[in-house]
Amino acid sequence: MTQSLHIVCPGCVSTNRLPPDRPGETAKCGKCGEPLFNGKPLPVSGEQFQKHLARNDIPLLVDFWAAWCGPCKMIAPIFADAAARLEPGVRLLKLDTDRDQAIAGQLGIRGIPTLILFRKGTEVARTSGVMDLTSLIGWVEQSL
Repeated sequence: MTQSLHIVCPGCVSTNRLPPDRPGETAKCGKCGEPLFNGKPLPVSGEQFQKHLARNDIPLLVDFWAAWCGPCKMIAPIFADAAARLEPGVRLLKLDTDRDQAIAGQLGIRGIPTLILFRKGTEVARTSGVMDLTSLIGWVEQSL
């Protein structure tokens, strides 16, 4: 028997239990009623990032970026397309390293954009720079 998955709501950041027989595409938060997945990257603060990292049973792919960064602007639409393809199996987050410098420092982010893939709260893969959608999805699938 497969256990329920714990999924953090993108709206209210509460943890939901998703039964294994319930499709993630249609799941809604038990607290606020918002969809648990919308096929878009979720901008998060450092505190929200920590909650997603600690409480989500699904892998997290995080784009560490800054508004002034040209390559970050280039990868943004690619990352958005990846969210539409990878959810609900992977949650995609965006964390602004200028706003949350402490998180960037803790994770040793030296250049942006940096993409880090986490599974069960642990980093499993990291890459920096821009890549196309096919390469990005292939990197995620190979890393998991």
